[in-house]
Amino acid sequence: MNRRTFFGTAAAAAVGAEIPRRTLGRTGEKLTIVGMGGARFHLIPFDEGVALVRRAYELGINYFDMARSYWNGRAEEVYGAAIPPFRKKIFLTTKTGQRTARGAAADLEQSLRLMKTDYVDLWQIHGVNTAEDVKKVLAPGGALEAFVAARKAGKCRFIGFTGHADPAFNLELMRAYDGFDTMLMPLHVADTYYLSFEKNALPAASERGLGILGMKIFGNAFLLRAFSAGDCLRYTLSLPVTAVTLGFNTIGQLEDDVRIASTFKPLAPAEMDALRARAALDRFDVIHGPALEYWKRQS
Repeated sequence: MNRRTFFGTAAAAAVGAEIPRRTLGRTGEKLTIVGMGGARFHLIPFDEGVALVRRAYELGINYFDMARSYWNGRAEEVYGAAIPPFRKKIFLTTKTGQRTARGAAADLEQSLRLMKTDYVDLWQIHGVNTAEDVKKVLAPGGALEAFVAARKAGKCRFIGFTGHADPAFNLELMRAYDGFDTMLMPLHVADTYYLSFEKNALPAASERGLGILGMKIFGNAFLLRAFSAGDCLRYTLSLPVTAVTLGFNTIGQLEDDVRIASTFKPLAPAEMDALRARAALDRFDVIHGPALEYWKRQS
């Protein structure tokens, strides 16, 4: 699906406008409200990925998201080829899906090597989606031990986690350990109808002072059957989030997203309600619930 076709008149603004920034919870860091995600680099040639990263920086994006699992590590190599000249000027993140301290620590060393940096700004426990995930992360010798040690050693400045499947397990993790700095979660116009992160994880994380990062705002493109990309982006950015991670296949998609972010104005509550109501109509059979949010089925 060509996402550029879904951008409306908001995309007509000049690319040169400054992207707003927000504070990332109690960290005090200022992030651009849109960040570059690394999950889609496997869909394009390596050199095009490098060019996208460089263009994102040129456009003013300072939040760059990554994970050890993306493209079997090649995605981190894309960052390693692009970011060294401006490493100190960006907020760089990565994630590990390892559940033991030893495995997580090894992942971090590999991530640092591939991205050609000696630290990340934010390191995240990737995909805390089940009760078993929570148990393993918190157990003696579990991944959390590596995260605390890495923060103390200066290999990461902040630590966080991501949740995809069921906010109940993320609430459990937050209650068990109060030292997390951030949470990355799916937040979009149809989330409220099924295992809602907006209704459950978002308020709890905000109350704890965590920096909130949003993902899957287009519902992996399914929402674009009924909503413009501008609607989707404005909806999530009107929630109490710091920033959203976005994936791009082309420079054009990147520039369109930056145009919308640069002219962002929060939606009124009535406008938010109207967008949620449209999602409830289910005219396209995938606008809300399990058919759309297949990533929540793990729970």
